[in-house]
Amino acid sequence: MSSRTPLMAGNWKMNLDWKQGLALVEDLGDALKDVDTDAVEVAVIPPFVDIRTVQTAVEAGKLPIAYGGQDISEHESGAYTGETSGQMLAALGATYALVGHSERRQYHAETEQITNAKVKAAFAAGLVPILCVGEPLEERKAGKHVEYTLAQLEGGVEGLSAEDAAKIVIAYEPVWAIGTGEVATPEDAQEVCAAIREALRGLFSPEVADAVRVLYGGSVKSSNVAEIMGKEDVDGALVGGASLKADEFAKIAGYQSA
Repeated sequence: MSSRTPLMAGNWKMNLDWKQGLALVEDLGDALKDVDTDAVEVAVIPPFVDIRTVQTAVEAGKLPIAYGGQDISEHESGAYTGETSGQMLAALGATYALVGHSERRQYHAETEQITNAKVKAAFAAGLVPILCVGEPLEERKAGKHVEYTLAQLEGGVEGLSAEDAAKIVIAYEPVWAIGTGEVATPEDAQEVCAAIREALRGLFSPEVADAVRVLYGGSVKSSNVAEIMGKEDVDGALVGGASLKADEFAKIAGYQSA
């Protein structure tokens, strides 16, 4: 039995203004009363403009919900209009920062060098990066999905100390399964998550590989999460659309008691 605490992180993407975000977090707090939040960590990843509201709601209600940013600047401060630094996220009580989400890679041309710089910026600010990796459909069809995903992993963690590497969260999201209704089979998820862990073993050490939480993302919902979580190397989920519904996301978080 793994000693890694499962993490269920809800990526809101560009949805919900601050009022809607407040309502969702309060509803989620209520829904989580039936979930053993000592056995599973629950986090939300809202748009930047919602984070202060989420912070206030979580602190006022003493809610068992962590939160973070959907992106992070590779820079500490300066003339970078539109960017948000790790220090700014940390000042809002954030725990996490998504790095290298497929939508950032696709729409903003983020390279391995950029994701690596953002991973390091997150650690420098005391945040935990959730490094997103995963293949598009053509790589899956060509049978190169593991090779492709591990290249993203290696680029993202290059130059990290073993101490930092042990804290990182890796989210495996096959791009073809994000928001499409398509979902990788539990066996597909296990294959790549196991390969990620084995790669970490070689890049760092067995201890680092055993410590890192590897999440699966891509059309996760309450009806399929238990089977996915039953796999040895899957330590949680990065949830998209289903995290916008408090009851559904709470069911995902409470998969162990379902």
